Amino acid sequence: MPSHHHKKNKDPHRRKHSHRHHLTSKQQGPTDEGTEAEAEGPGSDDNSSMSVEREDASSISGNGSEVGSVGSRDQGDGASAVEPNLDGANVKWAGPVRAPLLSIKTELNIPLLLLTVVAMATRMWRLEYPNSVVFDEMHFGRFASMYIRRTFFFDVHPPLGKLIIAFGAYLGDFSGNFTWERIGTDYPSAVPVWYLRLFPALFGSLLVPLTYQTTVELGYNHWTATLAGGMVLFENSLVTQSRFLLIDSFLLFFILATLLCLLKFWRLKQSPFSPWWWAWLAGTGAMLACACSVKYVGVFTVLLVGGMIFHELWKLVGDKRLSVHDLTSHFLARAGLLAVLPVLLYLLLFHLHLELANRSGPHDEMMTSAFQATLEGGLSRITKSQPVSIAYGSQITLRHTHGMFLGRPCWLHSHLSTYPVRYHDNRGSSAQQQVTCYSFKDINNWWIVKDPGRTTLYVDDPPKLIHHGDIIQLVHGTSSRALNSHNVAAPLSPYSQEVTCYIDYNISLPAQNLWRVELVDSADEGDTWKSIQSHIRLVHVNTSAALKVSGLQLPDWGFHQLEVVSDRVIQQEPTIWNVEEHKYTQVDQADVVGNNEETFNQATYEDTMDDQPLMGFLGRFAELQWKMLSTNKELQQEHKYSSSPAEWPLMERGVAYWLHPRTNAQIHFMGNPVVWWSGVVGILGYLALLGVFLVRRRRACFDMDDESWQRYILTGELVLGGWVLHYVPFFLMERTLFLHHYLPALVFKILLLAVMVENIHTHVLRWPIHRNVFSALCAVWVTCIYFTYRKFAPLTYGNSDLSADEVTDLKWLESWDLLIQVL
Repeated sequence: MPSHHHKKNKDPHRRKHSHRHHLTSKQQGPTDEGTEAEAEGPGSDDNSSMSVEREDASSISGNGSEVGSVGSRDQGDGASAVEPNLDGANVKWAGPVRAPLLSIKTELNIPLLLLTVVAMATRMWRLEYPNSVVFDEMHFGRFASMYIRRTFFFDVHPPLGKLIIAFGAYLGDFSGNFTWERIGTDYPSAVPVWYLRLFPALFGSLLVPLTYQTTVELGYNHWTATLAGGMVLFENSLVTQSRFLLIDSFLLFFILATLLCLLKFWRLKQSPFSPWWWAWLAGTGAMLACACSVKYVGVFTVLLVGGMIFHELWKLVGDKRLSVHDLTSHFLARAGLLAVLPVLLYLLLFHLHLELANRSGPHDEMMTSAFQATLEGGLSRITKSQPVSIAYGSQITLRHTHGMFLGRPCWLHSHLSTYPVRYHDNRGSSAQQQVTCYSFKDINNWWIVKDPGRTTLYVDDPPKLIHHGDIIQLVHGTSSRALNSHNVAAPLSPYSQEVTCYIDYNISLPAQNLWRVELVDSADEGDTWKSIQSHIRLVHVNTSAALKVSGLQLPDWGFHQLEVVSDRVIQQEPTIWNVEEHKYTQVDQADVVGNNEETFNQATYEDTMDDQPLMGFLGRFAELQWKMLSTNKELQQEHKYSSSPAEWPLMERGVAYWLHPRTNAQIHFMGNPVVWWSGVVGILGYLALLGVFLVRRRRACFDMDDESWQRYILTGELVLGGWVLHYVPFFLMERTLFLHHYLPALVFKILLLAVMVENIHTHVLRWPIHRNVFSALCAVWVTCIYFTYRKFAPLTYGNSDLSADEVTDLKWLESWDLLIQVL
């Protein structure tokens, strides 16, 4: 048995303490430094050093060298402390070691570095191939071209993703002169394909390390984080979506960045209102804004984060250590940086979008006349000098304000053709002159506003302006017949009234051509009817029915134009109109209506559109938002590769992105089947284990400590909740859907699958042999993920000339519509 003296020598603390005592006793009398060293030395062992003052150099090193400072322990690696030979030296206790002012401490995470490098390689390898338009590049490439040319365009998605692509086009010195007509069109040399695809590939690559870091911040080990990152790395669908002019990689990046910032913020809950606490909270809000600014799917992330923050605040309310002032500060901080900041950033990005795309373009007509008037060229060029206030005798065109029928707006229109004597259902008509809504600008769109009490059709000097509630007649410019309605059923809408231009057939069908002007924006009697700015309803005086576009297309006898009716339900959007083009005339001749000649006297009016304020940013923003949301709901076109949400978890259908014109080389959007199908098992496994753990905890059987249990619950709330919120809402949507809409939910599913592997290994399997077998099975499973990625790589990169048999071999499910050409 070792002696007591041997034990004493083996104890490093005792050895150091006794050594210090010996050194102190060698000094000439006790000093403050020596006393402090004896008192603090043993307790400060891990973070201390000793300063040695040499009396005789040979007594310390024997070779004349001077000793500076010596660290006592290497943190965390188990190495023994450095013990220099200090016999014969004068030693003073110097206190804690201070790092040099400009020192930098670096740590190299090898798995993270490897994942990032391989992700860059898989996403950017031969990025310019194929050198032709792939799937939705046709749309997003066209938008990038319009940004370069500063041309306004309309899209159902917010602008951030398109702005990033346009920035790549700018870096590549792209002129924007490419038409993007159809999928498969070859890119000319003037199109910088590599630059256009650069940022989607870059963000798609960064998704891999972001997945790794998010897993670590959830509290799981680096093996689990490597597994999660590896599954994202070798997920074919994510690779495909990252290599082309598509915006989903931006969306996925910002969603995961939001989670990472949120988790970093929560990690600092013991240091509230510190600089890093504020930084990560602001980062969460900024990433939320960016996610919503790429696609509206980001709203589901807002719901996720909002729910988690509400839960956190509710727990803070129950913390009696916090005062009312503290709780108010916590609430205001989160409200400011998770609500106000995202809204401001969202508005800022739309402001940038409208400033860059400020010239008239092919999509102008989707917006109201007031919006179009803010764009350079186009309608603003036509209307800039026209009079503002509508007067009796004004020549006008009336545009239906809000409706988009067959993808275009329409204007109130008439022509000499009459309604058929009998309609298709054998109902009789009035046989009067047809009134329709026509989707193109035409001379027959012009009308004269007539005073019912006068026979003249010109504008007085000064003009007699029309106000809210005034009665008018509308005389068609080229036929000189008045707009009329009566109690005859409309041709396609029998529950509404027919609208005509009245022809006097000298029979018992009198004219009913009086209309009351009602301003939608204001109900004050004194308000003036103005061109561009005023939204109005024309209410038929005799029947109290409003002029309306039904949206139905007339048959051949109506030249497939849109039906116009009068409807007794007045308060509805299809009854709203506005004056677009406007002239004053002093010539009492109907045949000059709408001509471009100077038929009006400029001296008769003073207010022109040049003097009127244009629609402001908030007005344009609100209109654009409304158009985007309403158009998104109308995307219900049939598509060969559309799919339903029920088909997504098991990847029952993919999407053909590109096919080589002469071979079976093709790019088909589909995922790694092993990852997709395993993810379903991960979700079911989490729910099953949660049920088992809850029952066992109810019976006081605790399979994991409190920290692990809280981490398991947080995983369910954040990751499983994220999967639900980014998947289930698609069942409620009536628009056309594709498999790529499942990608945000897929990323959450991958995260859940990886952490379930660790939970099973740590908290379910108790015996080492079981864990070893499970680890071996996981190794086989990971190998299958990699080789499945390699097997489907020809469909991911499109760089292999596949034979018909090879394509058939890749068709693991009958529902996969892979393409085979007859060569």
